[in-house]
Amino acid sequence: MTTADAVRKRHKGSSNGAQAGVKDQAKEPVQWGRAWEVDWFSLTGVILLLCFAPFIVFFFIMACDQYQCSISHPILDLYNGEATLLTIWNRAPSFTWAAAKIYAIWVTFQVVLYMCVPDIMHKILPGYVGGVQDGARTPAGLINKYEVNGLQCWIITHVLWVANAQYLHWFSPTIIIDNWIPLLWCTNILGYAVSTLAFIKAYLFPTNPEDCKFTGNIFYNYMMGIEFNPRIGKWFDFKLFFNGRPGIVAWTLINLSYAAKQQELYGYVTNSMILVNVLQAIYVLDFFWNEAWYLKTIDICHDHFGWYLGWGDCVWLPFLYTLQVYSLFYLGLYLVYNPIQLSTPHAAGVLILGLVGYYIFRSTNHQKDLFRRTEGNCKIWGKKPTFIECSYRSADGGIHKSKLMTSGFWGVARHMNYTGDLMGSLAYCLACGGEHLLPYFYIVYMTILLVHRCIRDEHRCSNKYGKDWERYTAAVPYRLLPNIF
Repeated sequence: MTTADAVRKRHKGSSNGAQAGVKDQAKEPVQWGRAWEVDWFSLTGVILLLCFAPFIVFFFIMACDQYQCSISHPILDLYNGEATLLTIWNRAPSFTWAAAKIYAIWVTFQVVLYMCVPDIMHKILPGYVGGVQDGARTPAGLINKYEVNGLQCWIITHVLWVANAQYLHWFSPTIIIDNWIPLLWCTNILGYAVSTLAFIKAYLFPTNPEDCKFTGNIFYNYMMGIEFNPRIGKWFDFKLFFNGRPGIVAWTLINLSYAAKQQELYGYVTNSMILVNVLQAIYVLDFFWNEAWYLKTIDICHDHFGWYLGWGDCVWLPFLYTLQVYSLFYLGLYLVYNPIQLSTPHAAGVLILGLVGYYIFRSTNHQKDLFRRTEGNCKIWGKKPTFIECSYRSADGGIHKSKLMTSGFWGVARHMNYTGDLMGSLAYCLACGGEHLLPYFYIVYMTILLVHRCIRDEHRCSNKYGKDWERYTAAVPYRLLPNIF
């Protein structure tokens, strides 16, 4: 019997294998987490993404490289016969062994920091939670342990980067942008390699077979993943490493490389470039300061590890946006080719919008984290929080309790953290002015992504909590915008 057959058999058996003394809920199969079956609409979307997502990334990078970040000019050139797909492709830099060497050293360095340097920051920085931490309960009822040391890795990496730029001079600060498109090919190779490895591993030697999900469709399994928490050894967790490192650690380095290139080309760094660097650096540091909290988010708690996370973390994240804290590297790239000096009111407005968005994003998540840690024995906005008590069942038949808060920002809308995130995303775009549409792809994409994530997350919660979720949505009727949506 294969791993897939065994898991399906256990899944079917779990619908009747409840704990003694639990009647109604025990008769229903565990449905929370990724779907067990795939419909034709979802399958069509999966195949389209597998086929076209790499070319979407290439199109935007190529537009900046060849057309000063205009997305209409290459389309018009193709339409008017002034260019062909082949000529555009031939003008783009190809894979180079120099870029492969750079990327291999980078990923290896991050693996060493992740695996071999236990966290000491939690012993030094008051309020920071690092070291060995528990993750959320998986659908099979397991609680994995993680070595949280992302902030330490970020600090070590950036100290070495600054030391190199100021004293060592081993490489140019513009090394990233100078090899940008060849690095794109390298990240694609790693993205497909790690996705394929995770796919094969799920069939041959899964970390925990009880948390595997096989739909019977190879395309959906490959893209959305089979294993919930694939690991090599005790500590190398695919999700935590590829979600948090090497892409997000590199985020601020990429932006610094953009700023260095602007200084090299024009002799100065614009206030728009500084704004993007500052606002996105706040998000990066927020992510690593709260990495232990990230273990309880949708990426870790619900998504299985497949091409969606493997390729997305390696390619889509560093070249277009980030999977858990939402970056956009090409905004900085846009400003390299289009240096924009914003007026003082414009710059102040962008900064205020970004900071207010960050405040809402961070405060909303902090309220949820505080509520969870204290089990509701705290104050939110000066009052004891209200909540709805829920229950759910894991695949091992265990019945577990949970509380859904209806106070603070979580009483205003069910996903106010996404609302704050979208405000920050809009600020990134507005920092680029209004001459081209390309920077605004980010806010359009993030809106689609987060609205879809709202719906996806709530579908899972509805399956997980049942009627308790209906009580919660009645108490908090809006998703993102009070009285609107």
